[in-house]
Parts: sequence; structure tokens; C-alpha cells
Amino acid sequence: MTPEPLRLTESPNVDGAFPRLDERRLTQLQAVGQPRPVQAGDVLYHAGDITSDFLVIEHGLVVVRDEDDRVVGVHGPGRFLGELSLLTGGPSLVSAVVAEAGTVLAVPVGKVHDLVAHDPDFGDMILRACLQRRSVLIGLGTGPRILGSRFSADTRRLRDFVSRNRIPHRFIDLDRDDEAEALVRTLAIPPEQLPVVIWGVHTVMRNPSNAEVAQLLGLRSPKPAHDLVDLLVVGAGPAGLAAAVYCASEGLSTVVWEAVAAGGQAGTSTRIENYLGFPAGISGAELAERARVQADRFGAAITVPAVAANLDGGPGHYIITAEDGENVQARSVILAGGARYRRLNLADLKPFEATSVYYTATPFEAQLCVKTPVAVIGGGNSAGQAAMFLAQTAERVHLIVREDSLDVNMSRYLADRVAHTPTIQVHTHTTLAGAAGDHELQTVTVSRNGTQQSLPASALFVFIGADPNTTWLAGAVGLDPHGFVRTGEPAFAQDPGNGRRPFLLETDRPAVFAVGDLRRGATRRIASAVGDGAMAARFVHEL
Repeated sequence: MTPEPLRLTESPNVDGAFPRLDERRLTQLQAVGQPRPVQAGDVLYHAGDITSDFLVIEHGLVVVRDEDDRVVGVHGPGRFLGELSLLTGGPSLVSAVVAEAGTVLAVPVGKVHDLVAHDPDFGDMILRACLQRRSVLIGLGTGPRILGSRFSADTRRLRDFVSRNRIPHRFIDLDRDDEAEALVRTLAIPPEQLPVVIWGVHTVMRNPSNAEVAQLLGLRSPKPAHDLVDLLVVGAGPAGLAAAVYCASEGLSTVVWEAVAAGGQAGTSTRIENYLGFPAGISGAELAERARVQADRFGAAITVPAVAANLDGGPGHYIITAEDGENVQARSVILAGGARYRRLNLADLKPFEATSVYYTATPFEAQLCVKTPVAVIGGGNSAGQAAMFLAQTAERVHLIVREDSLDVNMSRYLADRVAHTPTIQVHTHTTLAGAAGDHELQTVTVSRNGTQQSLPASALFVFIGADPNTTWLAGAVGLDPHGFVRTGEPAFAQDPGNGRRPFLLETDRPAVFAVGDLRRGATRRIASAVGDGAMAARFVHEL
């Protein structure tokens, strides 16, 4: 008997991930696009392809599949293909295959940008759909595979890097997957060449650097066309991205270097509720992705990872060199490197750093803590947000707070929510005294008024503040005793030249500005960081 063919039905439009275009917008796209007849079985693009066209289905049916041949989405007439990589110029993470013959409209992405410039609602719909589709892929664990041991520092490094950059991926633990371990032995891959990154049928990378993975996934922009650019922004947190958007939108050639991931510390926040204009809140990852797409659209060249190591030269011709030896020559520089997380100086924790200690709480980390107890240490908003987020999936969240009350460093609205969440147990006036486990964390020991207590915890999330990320700037610009960059008139030992007074955010080197958390006197709020970036962009224009 002939088997019954697979019946495909369109995916529902959950959270705006799969909207259908109305007749007006279809007509607009048809005026600038090229119709292509397609047959069942035609591959519109493979995973790993970089697509330059916005594809709209006029007739027929298209199935989107991941590399495990799982159906990610089914699209019919009036729907468009693609996810976030379409907007950022990166390679596709999935494949699109025609299931029923019909016609596909191919519209150059540049033409779509022209249309949405006059129709913001259309642009919002596309961006929302692309962001939601990326979230779907993250949930499925599609994209590149990382094969390694969960006890390996390099495995942790790669997983942290792709997670911070919101790259969907699948981790295959060689300590728990016998078939994967047998494959590694068969291929005679020595331990020093682990972890292995696999993507598609041709790409196998042995213990690659973050930069090599970034190149594969389209996170590194091409080198500038000109030897001397108008502006280099060092850091792509809210302040750096704001500066890039405002400068690039005014026609300045702008390059952005980011050491880890666009969004900085704000990009790791699960919910930002006190940022003007988002009454329902917005995740840090979505805010960062929106800002990056905006900067890309205006022509800013963003490179991840790029770790600045040296600042040399003078006004009109600064030379900034990265750790890997790459350099950029720029007329102006905006320092927006933010801060780096403080780490606990506790000997008991060192064996668990690679497996059980985290400094962010994103969906990737939450997947590792389902129905298990965890501990969060810190009394500020970051710790509170992490506790609230982890409480959605963890069995119990122990929030360890040094202060006597959550009110000391945490916003009132957040402290109230934490206190009324039944799966969060708050331990005030308490410090971390020890940790124990067999390879992976199992318990933490806390101390309160001289009395110690053991708490079950499969993971520890640390949010005890941050220090300015300015080590590389020692001797290059003026720093205060705490490592923050001095700016404005008090920073200048000499006149900046051209008969002008120093700008408010200018360092003691003319045309070098400091914004965001690394600046002395900065207000540590996202809104003020964005304001810093916008203000610095204005000063660059006035030079």
C-alpha cells in the first residue's frame, strides 16, 4: 500500500512570528521585486547561505527546516521568509524548500529598506517577526553543533560566546552522549582539539577561537573601505550603539568594535522595565538586537569579537590596535567599553567555574537549570531580575543578599516582586562561605550572623557589581583612582586646541570621548548610557 503523503499546514502566527502581508504591501513589493516560478523540491536557500533577497510567497507552499530536518515553519501565500540574519547580513541558520509549486517574489533587501522608511508599521512587523523567529530557533537548538565536555573551559568559552550573541546552537555533551564520544574517538580527535564546532556537511572546526566562530556566523564586518574612518566606537553596549546609530545616520564612516556581544551587560538582562517608552518592559537581548539592526541599516560596521589593546596617535589620526593585531585609524574615538563583572574570590568555587558558575541569566542558562535548585548572589537589580527569570523554570531560587534588606540596592517594584514570588527564598544579611560538589556544583554554604547553612544548588549566578573595563587604557587617557575615565574640563591638563573648550564627555586626549559605565560620574541606567552616546555623537559632529 502506498503511504499517505505528509500533509503540511501553515504554522500559526504565534507572537507575530509568521504574519501575512496585506494586499497593499504585496502590491508595493511586486512593484520592486522579481517573480520566480518554483517547483516542489526546489531549495530556495540552504543553511549557511547569505541571502540578499526578501522572499515573499505569492502562490504555493514553502517549508523551513533545520539541519536535523525538523520543520521550523510552513508558509503559504502572503508570507515572507527569513529571520534575523536576513536583516544583519549573516548566513541563514535554516533551509527553505518548496513543498507545493507556485511563485516566489524576490525583492532586494535594499528596496525593502526604502519601503519601510515610509511605512514604519511595516518595518516593525518585519523586525518583530525576525526577532520572534530567532527565539524559535534558539528554543529548538538549531544551528551549529558544539561537541565538547561540560568540564572544559574552552567548551564553556564557546557556549558563552554564541549564547551572548543569541546564536541558536546545540550542545552535545561528550560526557553524556556515548555515540558522540565514539565518533570523536573514531575521528581520532585529540583532547586538545576539543570542542568541535560542526555546521552543515562541510564545516568542522577544531577548538576554534571566538573570532573564527564569529567569522563563520557573520558577526565580523568587512574591513573599512578607507584607511581613515571618521569614528571608531570601542564597545557596543547601549552607549556605543547609540553613538554608532547617530553618527552613521549622519553620514560619518563608523566602525564599532565589541569584545563579546552587542548589547553589553544590558544585553544579558531578561527584562528591562524602567526604560522610557517600554511600559511592558523589553528584554536586553531584544533591545540590543533592535539597536544593532538599526546601526547596520545606517552603515555602521560592527565587528565581534574585537578586543581593543592600544590607543595611539593624535587628533585627526588615532590608531587603535586590537589584541589580534588588527588596527583601525580614525579621526575620532568614542570609548564605550562598559564594565566587566566582578568575580567572587572564593577558592571553593574555582573547580566549578567551567560548569556551574554563571555571570548572566539568559534563556540559554535557564535551559540548564530546569526543575533544579539554584543560587543567586547579589542585592541589586541585576540579581533581582535574574532571580525572577530563573524562578520560572528552577525548582527553587536562593537569593543571597549581603545587605539587611532588598530595598538597599534594588528598585522597589522589583524587590516587591521578588518578595512575593513563592519559588524565591531570600537570605538577607548573608554571605557565601563555600561550595561543594562532584565535578558539578551540588551545594553552597552561606553564613549569617556567624551561623553557617548548606543550601542545595546546581548552579550559582553571581551579580556582585562590575568594574570599569579600562585596563587597556592605563597611560592612554586619564583615569581616576578607581579606573574610571575622567572627562570634561577637569580632565584636561592642556587646551584641546583650535581655541575651544573641552567637550563635556571628552577625555584628556582631544577627540577621544568616554561614555556609559566606564565614565567617571556616569549614572548607571540604560537611558543615561543612550544619552551619553547621543551626546558624544553630537560632539564628534562639532569637531
